[in-house]
Parts: sequence; structure tokens; C-alpha cells
Amino acid sequence: MELETERLVLRLPQATDFDRYAETLGNEAAARYIGGHVSRAAAWRRFLQMPGAWALQGFAMFSVVEKASGLWVGQCGPWRPEGWPGNEVGWTFHPDAWGKGYATEAATAAMDYAFDVLGWDAVIHCIDPDNAASQRVATRLGSRNQGPGRMPAPYEDCPTDIWGQTRAEWRARRAGATACA
Repeated sequence: MELETERLVLRLPQATDFDRYAETLGNEAAARYIGGHVSRAAAWRRFLQMPGAWALQGFAMFSVVEKASGLWVGQCGPWRPEGWPGNEVGWTFHPDAWGKGYATEAATAAMDYAFDVLGWDAVIHCIDPDNAASQRVATRLGSRNQGPGRMPAPYEDCPTDIWGQTRAEWRARRAGATACA
């Protein structure tokens, strides 16, 4: 499974992605809103979640690779752990990829995939109320803040706003963007 955008390839996670993933989860700023920074050993256990979800659910976040360099820059895609408040398209990016528009570019492809391939009727993004950068990405995607949400253990004490939109809203927005291009 592979998706392509102008600058990115979204593909299944590979073991070679781990070093950059561990750097991301070991970075206090990068991991602040996704459960906090962790050791390399703990990052390995979390890294294995996505390949496991792909194997068992048939979907999970993609590894996001910069076409020009071949460098792993983040992960983005559909995500639905047990007890989650809805079908999520989420994202996490390495700090050296911040500010380049990669999250919006990758999430656009992931939203298309969630609606067109997985057949989801709605998508959410679980965003900490203090995470202004992810709120901007969600806004650029056309999602809106639907209010506070409740996360399952062990994240039940983490403040979360649920952002999202329906497939009909996404398709109408995408059709409008195409018509104006």
C-alpha cells in the first residue's frame, strides 16, 4: 500500500524508519501532545503498533517519506485503537519537517484514503487544546472543533478536543477546490 503526493510518499512502516521515529518520540517538543517523550526502547514498542494495526485491522498510519531525500519525516493516516472516540486521521512529524506543509499534504492524502478506500463516513482528529500547530492543520483540512472528547486509558487524563468532518463535507470542499483550480 502506497500513496503519493507532490512531495511525499505515504507507505507501510519499515524497520529502517525506526531511528527517525525514535528521535521524534525522544524529542520533548515533538512528543508533547502524543503521550510525552519516551526512551528509545519504549519508542520501539510504540513503533510496532502501526505494523500491528496494519496486519490486524488492514489500516493504520503510514510512514511519510520525503520524495526528494528518501528521509522518513513522520507518520500520518487512519487510526482506530480500542476505545477511541472515532475514526481518526492523525499525524506526527519529526521536528526538522515542521513548517513545510507536510502534515497538511500527507493528511489530505490520508483523508482521501479514509473516505474513498476505507469507506469511513466521518473522520476525527484528537487534538490537545494547547496544540496550535495541529489545530491549524485541522483547519486547513476543513475540520472544525466539535468540543471536548474523552480518551481511553492510559490517556483519560489528557485534555482533548475532537476536530472532524463528514465524508460529504470533505467531498464538497475537495470538489470546490478542484473547481477553482
